[in-house]
Amino acid sequence: MERLFSNEGSTRFRSRLGLILSVLGIAVGTGNIWRFPRIVAQNSTVEGGGGFLIAWLLCLFMWSIPLMIAEYGLGKSGRMGVIGSIQKAMGGRHGWLGGFVAFVATAILFYYSVVTAWCLYYFGQLTFVGLPPTMDLAMDQWNGFQKSNWPVVLHGVIIAAGSWIVYKGIGTIERVNKVLIPSLLLIILIALVRALSLPNAGEGIAFLFTPDLSVLKEPTVWLEALTQNAWDTGAAWGLILTYAAYMRSQDSVVQSAFITGIGNNIVSLIAAGLIFSTVFGTLSATQTHAEIIDIMKTSGPASTGLTFIWMPQLFEKMVGGRWLGSLFFLGLTMAAFSSLISMIALAQRVFKDVGAKASHAARGVGLAAFAFGIPSAVNLTIFENQDFVWGVGLMVSGAIIAFAVNRQSAKAFYDQHVHLGGDSTPKPSRLRGIWVFLIKWLIPIEVATLLIWWLTRTIFVYAPDTWYNPLDPFSLATVLGQWAIAACLLYLFRRRLEPKSRGVDTVT
Repeated sequence: MERLFSNEGSTRFRSRLGLILSVLGIAVGTGNIWRFPRIVAQNSTVEGGGGFLIAWLLCLFMWSIPLMIAEYGLGKSGRMGVIGSIQKAMGGRHGWLGGFVAFVATAILFYYSVVTAWCLYYFGQLTFVGLPPTMDLAMDQWNGFQKSNWPVVLHGVIIAAGSWIVYKGIGTIERVNKVLIPSLLLIILIALVRALSLPNAGEGIAFLFTPDLSVLKEPTVWLEALTQNAWDTGAAWGLILTYAAYMRSQDSVVQSAFITGIGNNIVSLIAAGLIFSTVFGTLSATQTHAEIIDIMKTSGPASTGLTFIWMPQLFEKMVGGRWLGSLFFLGLTMAAFSSLISMIALAQRVFKDVGAKASHAARGVGLAAFAFGIPSAVNLTIFENQDFVWGVGLMVSGAIIAFAVNRQSAKAFYDQHVHLGGDSTPKPSRLRGIWVFLIKWLIPIEVATLLIWWLTRTIFVYAPDTWYNPLDPFSLATVLGQWAIAACLLYLFRRRLEPKSRGVDTVT
């Protein structure tokens, strides 16, 4: 079919670099800069955080990259959005499962734009107003922001900008990411160099990479490492699948997956180096390592403690801290926005596949995202509930992606869709055997383990007395109830969700 159309450039990424930078825009987000340093701290001992890094790197190859290969393959072969590509791989009866993957990513979009708005607000605050010197003032700044109209206003601005970029097409997405991602990398590298110049910054870097191998005996460390990989790489969200539908024929699935995964984790390490060197460089003169790590472990409201409350104070204590803080939050805003674009693109592609015009799809997704995101923008409890419900839903998405591949035999899928280049001749290799084992056996085991672990913690830790109450924001019942509502609606409307277009090869 590809040869029948002469406008491939208008419906495909124009270059491999554009594809990689756009997919890195998916992967590199707040999970790298906001979440990752805190998770490392929470899984560190007084000796260091290197033990967790070992588990985290291994999970990159045991979870993220295998699922990225699957997503690239599904998107490149399906040439449609999440529902169409998964339906093509699994058969018409199972297309609604692709709808669940799309729904999870779209539900995350509704509150992820709120996080992006927070980042944008703090960039403006540090650039034009100044820095809070004390914890009380930092909390006052945060509480004042949350009580104002700014969260809703900036949420709307972010959604409007992202929807416009997606409406303009894959070429505009590619051009935007060619600016955003290199600029983001430059910003965090400049910030890292400045942070490393602090008197005790070396202690933070040494702590970050010093391994305490005893933590590898703890199941919780491995589960946290696996969860973090799911968050900071974007694997199994359906986002990579969406962009992969616009891959050129000659672009390699395997190489693209490895470059994406490894590039994403390098950014995470740079961000962690920036945070650890800043925190240790600022506080080591007055506090012990154990006290510093306790500060980094503190989540605060909606897990905002380290990034939005402590970091501005630390920047205030250093020479040139204001411009460094501005750079930090500018980079965080750019990282969040690049990921947000891909979430809007996923939802828009689904509606285009069922026959909607590109302009109507982009406008409809934008309006829905704004409306459904308002509750999270005005109420942190709702925000935390949505993060809790749909963050865990990513594990189910991972299971569906693996199921879609295994439905037709993982080995056959690899031979047909996961070859090293544009040559249609299958290239069996040692990698094929490893990938087949991981996607057929290890990924399902990881999903089952994570869900059982989460189920146990929900009943005995998060909501031990109200786990059966669907109105409790952190109960088992609220998660299963919202999942069930989404699944039932998708199943009931499965016929209407069936793609009516032929994919990205269709002239639009």
